[in-house]
Amino acid sequence: MDLKIKLCGIRREEDAEYLNEFPPDYAGFVFAESKRKVTLKQAEKLSALLLPSIAKVGVFVNQPIEEMPEYADVISVYQLHGDEDGEYIDRLRKIIPEGCEIWKAVRVSTGEDIVKANSLNADKLLLDAFSKNAYGGTGKAFDWELISKTRISKPFFAAGGITAENLEKAAVTLKPYGIDLSGGIETDGIKDREKIKQIIEIVDRLRKL
Repeated sequence: MDLKIKLCGIRREEDAEYLNEFPPDYAGFVFAESKRKVTLKQAEKLSALLLPSIAKVGVFVNQPIEEMPEYADVISVYQLHGDEDGEYIDRLRKIIPEGCEIWKAVRVSTGEDIVKANSLNADKLLLDAFSKNAYGGTGKAFDWELISKTRISKPFFAAGGITAENLEKAAVTLKPYGIDLSGGIETDGIKDREKIKQIIEIVDRLRKL
């Protein structure tokens, strides 16, 4: 099983140390309003600590598009978690460096949400649970059956409510390109080394299947 793993919400030097010890494919920095938010300067410092092999992802919610190029020195992936539409994505692609990817997060409540996002000019999708009060990071899972009923042509990450207890089920059931975790690797809101270790061990085992 060729499964990618993204660990999101990195905001402390200890977090970077844990990821270097148990490397994921992607590390996520949240630049949107969130309890996990970091500034660009903080992300620059943390990014410099991370292994070069770990791709850096920036998470944005309705960020003014003219501000986006300044993040390109730190990240290679722009993850859009707000109300960004096709026009926004097309404009963004023209002003960020060639080679940077654009991912569109989808707050899934119906299959139509997935269909609409799949039609956008994004490189990958990230399917997360819908919430009226937040654009993501709620720790809740969406109805996984919606994926089996919907045609998705783009590679996608599954997110929302995934932990060590249900990661294997998510991977086997959804067959995603990757899995995205944040709250699932935390204890009391802080990244937990043992939970990160456990997640990476599970992913390594799944990759051998």
